[in-house]
Parts: sequence; structure tokens; C-alpha cells
Amino acid sequence: MSVAYIFIFLLLLIAGAPIVFALLIGPGLSLALDDQHQFYPAILARLYNGIDSFPLMAVPFFILAGELMNSGGVTAAIFRFAKAMIGHVRGGLAQVNIVTSMLFASLSGSAVADASAVGKMLVPEMVKEGYSRRYSAAVTAAAAILGPVIPPSGLMILYAFVMNVSVAALFAAGAVVGVLMAGGLMLVTMALAHRRGFPKAEREATWSERGKALTQTLPALMTPVVLLGGVLSGAFTPTEAAAVACVYALVVGIFIMRTLKVADLPRVFVTSAAQSGVVLLLVGAAVSFAWIVTVSGLAESLAALLTGVTTDVYLLLLLVNLLLFIVGMFLDAGPAILILGPVLGPMFVALGVDPLHFAVVMCVNVTVGLATPPMGLVLFVASSVSGEKPAAIALEMAPYLLMHASIIFLITYAPAIVTTLPRMLGFA
Repeated sequence: MSVAYIFIFLLLLIAGAPIVFALLIGPGLSLALDDQHQFYPAILARLYNGIDSFPLMAVPFFILAGELMNSGGVTAAIFRFAKAMIGHVRGGLAQVNIVTSMLFASLSGSAVADASAVGKMLVPEMVKEGYSRRYSAAVTAAAAILGPVIPPSGLMILYAFVMNVSVAALFAAGAVVGVLMAGGLMLVTMALAHRRGFPKAEREATWSERGKALTQTLPALMTPVVLLGGVLSGAFTPTEAAAVACVYALVVGIFIMRTLKVADLPRVFVTSAAQSGVVLLLVGAAVSFAWIVTVSGLAESLAALLTGVTTDVYLLLLLVNLLLFIVGMFLDAGPAILILGPVLGPMFVALGVDPLHFAVVMCVNVTVGLATPPMGLVLFVASSVSGEKPAAIALEMAPYLLMHASIIFLITYAPAIVTTLPRMLGFA
């Protein structure tokens, strides 16, 4: 079997075809050119089997939970709390942007949702306070990357589904790495604030105001505590946790915060169903594509090519980081995981790399790719909410991307950062 499907796939991407069609048309045309029609039933079977999975049910449930929280005004409550706590320091609103994204990430698990929800609220607010529109969009995009890293992460659920890695272990590791990334962004913001003379709030919020903001936000902030506590304690599985998240979001929005109206539910359900359909169809298409990659022998060829360059694990990790960074510039995080995970994961596990360690390195790598040109989805979202060009936002975001890259290399060569907490909890 030839590898013509790779070139067809790339040509379709360059032509602007939707990724799901490129994933299916590439192998389909390639098989027709090779006169190997007997593989069509297998491709269709894997398309269906890729979607028909109980663990994958967590994805649409988490999408629904995030939509319920966002529609219920949770983003605004989180913003008020973050502003009350750290809005008084120089560059405080930029720091609030990062903290808001970090807290919202624990509800949505999506970089695109994070950039959209936080950007619509904070970019105009930052511009009004004296920040440039370009910088406001850049810090929003840089912080939105935390969405798929901090649990519950839809991207990590996909990786766990494809590579048979513990979701609970990935969530525990992602929480550590997400906090580390947020801390790095805040350090960069602190340095930029003093160098550029960012605005500073006129007064510091009183402890009474902070307490009131915390009280209003606490029900939403308890969401990750409930979910992670349930998963890590074994009370329910990650898939069941997603369903629990939906029920909890409904109760919080309608009965506790009273910001979600029953009349809003049909719109929320339709929006969530549409987003879930896109994700699940993409998963099915990517599973079919990954199967063709395996059958054609491309996976083995790529592994042989990498190991032919060097057998040093540390150098191979450097090469794969560079490869994933380049791939992330052109391919969305989900398809990158679904296509390359089965190719690269087994190779590095065979070389002695911890499966959990490699999983986190790969997930963080392709997530950062969401904010890199030319195809970064987060860049386009930040552009739409700010009115700035994606290229200008990417240039302004350079210090933040450098910090993200530094953390990727840190977790690559210090695996204990990733594996210690999951091992303490008995998951690795």
C-alpha cells in the first residue's frame, strides 16, 4: 500500500478543506489509486468503532457541562473573584486574565472555549483600562492554552482512549503542569508590566469585597474539586464524572447562582450537541486515518527514521518535541493526538519512556500549537474577539510562547514533575 494518502491529506489541508473530510478523502482516494477497494469496509468499520466507545462519552458530557457553566454567567463570577484578589497589582488585569483562564479551564477543558469566553469579557475591559488591544488579545490566547491541560481535559481523554493510558493519571499530571504553566505566564506578565508600565488599579479590594466575590464564585470553583475528588477517590469513573459535571452545572446555574434560566437550556443543548457531533466525527475519521497509517507501514518507517538518526532517548525526545511543534502549527490538537499518538507513543515506550510522561509531553506540545501560526485556532478566536490580525497577535505573544516552550522542555527532561503526583495517588 502506498502512502499517497499523506500527500492527498496535506493538499486538502492546504486547499482549506475541513480536517474531517481531509482525513477521510485522503485514504479513500489513495486506496482507489492503489486499486485496493477491499479496505473500504475496514475504514468504515473503524469510523463507527472510533465513535462507539463508552470512555469517549465523557467528551460530549464535558462539552455540555462547560456550556452550562458559561451560559450561567460563571465566567463573569470568576473574573470578579480574580480581579478582587490580584487586580490591584501593576498589570493586574493581565494577571486576572491568566487566573480567569486557569479557573475557567477547570470547567471547560477547551482552549477555544476559554479564548472565546474570557476574550469577549476581558479584551474590551483591558483596552478600556489602557492596555493595547494587541497585547490584550495575546495574553488571552496564551492563557487559553491552559484549557486542554488543566483537567477535565477533552484532549487528554482522547489520548487515553487511543493509547490506553489512565485518564485519572493524566488528569492528576495535567493539574500539576497546568499550574506550572499558569505560574510561568504570570512571571512573564510581571516582567512585562514593569518594563512597559502597565496600568495599576486605583485601589486594592477590601477583604470584605474579596469574601463576597469568593462566596459568589465558590459553587463554580467547587466543580473541579467535586470531579477530581470523585475520580481520584474512585467514587466514579471519568466518564461518569462528566455526567456528574452536567448535573452539578445545572444545579449551580439554576438553583444556587440563579444565573441560568430554563429558557436557555434548549439553546445550550443544541450548541453542545453540534460541538459534540463535530468532535466525535473527527475522532472517528482520525481513528480510520490512524489505522491506514499503521497498515501502510508508515508508523514503522517513521520510527525507523527517527531511531536511525540516533538511539539516544534524550535526543529523540528533543527531535519529537520539534516535530510536534511543527505539526501543531498546521494540525489541530485533537487530530494530531489521534494520528501521531499511535505512531510515536509505542516507539518511546519501547525505548523506556514512561507512557504517562510521554502522554503529557505530547498533549502539552500539540496544545501550544493551537496558538502558533499559521493554523492556530486560538489565534483566530483571539483575532475575532479583538479585531487584531492573527500574525500581529502571534508576534506580541512571543514572550509567552517562549515560556510555554521552556516548560515543555522542563517536563520533557524532568519527568518527575509529571509522574510524582499520579504515583502518590496510585495511578502510575
